[in-house]
Amino acid sequence: MLLEEIVTFGESSLDRAAELRTDISELNRLLEDSNSGVLPFWRGKPLVSGCARDSLVWLGQAHELFKHSTERPIFLGIDNGIARFASDVSEWVPDENIDSVGRFADISEQHFSGLPEDHRFSELRSIMTSLTPIDAELVATAKAIINWHQAYKFCSSCGSKSQSSFSGWHRECLSCKKTHFPRTDPVVIMLIIRGNSVLMGRSYVWPEGMYSLLAGFVEPGETIEGAVKRETLEEVGVKVSKVEYICSQPWPFPASLMFGCKGSATSNKIQIDKEELEDAKWISREEMVEVFAGRNKSMTPARKGSIAHFLIKQWLEGKIT
Repeated sequence: MLLEEIVTFGESSLDRAAELRTDISELNRLLEDSNSGVLPFWRGKPLVSGCARDSLVWLGQAHELFKHSTERPIFLGIDNGIARFASDVSEWVPDENIDSVGRFADISEQHFSGLPEDHRFSELRSIMTSLTPIDAELVATAKAIINWHQAYKFCSSCGSKSQSSFSGWHRECLSCKKTHFPRTDPVVIMLIIRGNSVLMGRSYVWPEGMYSLLAGFVEPGETIEGAVKRETLEEVGVKVSKVEYICSQPWPFPASLMFGCKGSATSNKIQIDKEELEDAKWISREEMVEVFAGRNKSMTPARKGSIAHFLIKQWLEGKIT
């Protein structure tokens, strides 16, 4: 199995059926089909069910929850012959306290009174590893598109309001008629190795003790390899020679495409850019085994499901050398 097929949010069997995005009559028929389903999102959280919150909840378009949606459902594609849509219901106001919503570690859940008790809006980061590959691709796609709609309600050319079109995959300006397309931000994330050690960094906003691989946005006119070298040098002062692309991961927080790479460092000396990182250090393979096993009390690994966790695990298992 290819690496891109086993990384969370990686390639699955989803048929995006882009040819249907302009076929309004067929999409209306599919929406009315009792087998089709619409996945509700509230403030970026999908509706899930089960004790482990491992099942997406697909509702019929007539469900009362969708009274809180302001735009037509987004067509995601066809899953084993079943049409899948998503809809943003963020206008709904839950009864629960929502002070922690949007934080890096949001463990809160919200319940809509008209649904079973185990149907909850949950933070995607906390459930992403419990989902099937097809559900992971569906929810990542939906979240990224919904994030884009929320951020780009106005035309970047004339400033007028825009509206969803092309089944949710475009926005059209109501004034100048300019068409806007979903934004995906390219990001490099790098497994920087020297000898038997890997370079780890820590952001100021992360939970206590959490370390991960270095990462950064690809700049205009820059290659993936160039971005890996530049970001590593800028953040920790380490020069990188050879760079190899490993695999990618869609990361809908809010709309990134992570390019996982391996880089070979030319020295061990670290000079941290304190504007970017709180700390950075070299961790040996043996030390990382202890971190992954939970036996290192001063460090926790990158979140499971992230490409950082995936790349480090592949390195520990000798699949990346």
